[in-house]
Amino acid sequence: MNLKELLSNRKETIINKWFDLIIDSYPPDTAHFLRTQKNQFTNPVGHTIHNAIEGILDELLEPSDSAKLTSHLDSIIRIRAIQGFTPSVALNFLFLLKKVVRDEIQAEAGMNGVAEELLGFESQVDGLLKESFDIYMACREKLYELSANEARNMTYRLLESANLLKDSSETFHPEGDGFDSG
Repeated sequence: MNLKELLSNRKETIINKWFDLIIDSYPPDTAHFLRTQKNQFTNPVGHTIHNAIEGILDELLEPSDSAKLTSHLDSIIRIRAIQGFTPSVALNFLFLLKKVVRDEIQAEAGMNGVAEELLGFESQVDGLLKESFDIYMACREKLYELSANEARNMTYRLLESANLLKDSSETFHPEGDGFDSG
């Protein structure tokens, strides 16, 4: 039996163990909630993570569209970037996949015969790490940009409400890039 067959046969177990390991990166109360609430409306984070890891594993086993794979990665990384995870913690879910796969292979059939395929699989996951880091950084940059814009807009509104803005030919526009001559 080759690696793809082994992983396909154990897919549900791999996804469940992988999900549990990812959820363990949250505080205990949050992890309990994410694990026990199955409804996508009461637990959108848990639902999104579960669907995304299933999609990632599917794409690794039967590649069809790199855009799909990127979309699944983006779903998880966006959540973890917004939640303020450091890059190492946010992207650790891919290392966890490698651990779960190794454990499942040893539990299922030992590593004889699939060691070389396993190295290839792990190289694929390592490639996803590079792409994931770029996704994470783009999300964090967008969050910083939104935060800076909100601070600038709030400052403008405070100055405006305190009547501290000067009437002149230069007018500050918080939505734009600063000052415009009038």
